[in-house]
Amino acid sequence: MIKIQAEANVPTEHGSFRMIAFSENENDWMPHMAIVAENTDFSKPVNVRFHSECITGEVFHSKKCECGQQLDAAMKYTHEHGGIIIYLRQEGRNIGIINKLKAYSLQEKGLDTVQANLELGLPADDRNFGVAIEILNLLDVKDINLLTNNPEKVKYVVNSNINLNSRVPLQIPANEMSKGYLKTKKDFFGHLLDDNDN
Repeated sequence: MIKIQAEANVPTEHGSFRMIAFSENENDWMPHMAIVAENTDFSKPVNVRFHSECITGEVFHSKKCECGQQLDAAMKYTHEHGGIIIYLRQEGRNIGIINKLKAYSLQEKGLDTVQANLELGLPADDRNFGVAIEILNLLDVKDINLLTNNPEKVKYVVNSNINLNSRVPLQIPANEMSKGYLKTKKDFFGHLLDDNDN
């Protein structure tokens, strides 16, 4: 069972947030995080984003995905409207950065993101959002608006004890490098994306 290991207020360029680390072990260097906007009203449906770690997109601003931009957009949205970002340590759809770079190498040879993972003998998507539900329960959140384009995340909430009040789209315009990635998200994973050819 995970539990709160540490928490503190952290000022960011998007506003001030309460950052809470969750893990089974206090010595875990990679805990899951809840990033709670300071104006969050827990008596109303809480805006929530389940966000999986993406070092290439968030730290190094890779143009191959929109993960970093989605995180920034979610922080801006929750700062303005209240809410929580559940930051999950599931790099590369939970295959890890080494395998992710191997998959990138295969993509350079023409494979899409799913084909590359399967070629490496890995699942197309190995993420588990059950821990996000566990964190929401620990924070005593009962009712949420989910910021997502991913129907799998919606399914996790619908099948949980948490009420899904609404889904809030979080779509980032494609660039030349991310068009194929977003097309795979829509065609293979069924992400709820508008045609995004700009």
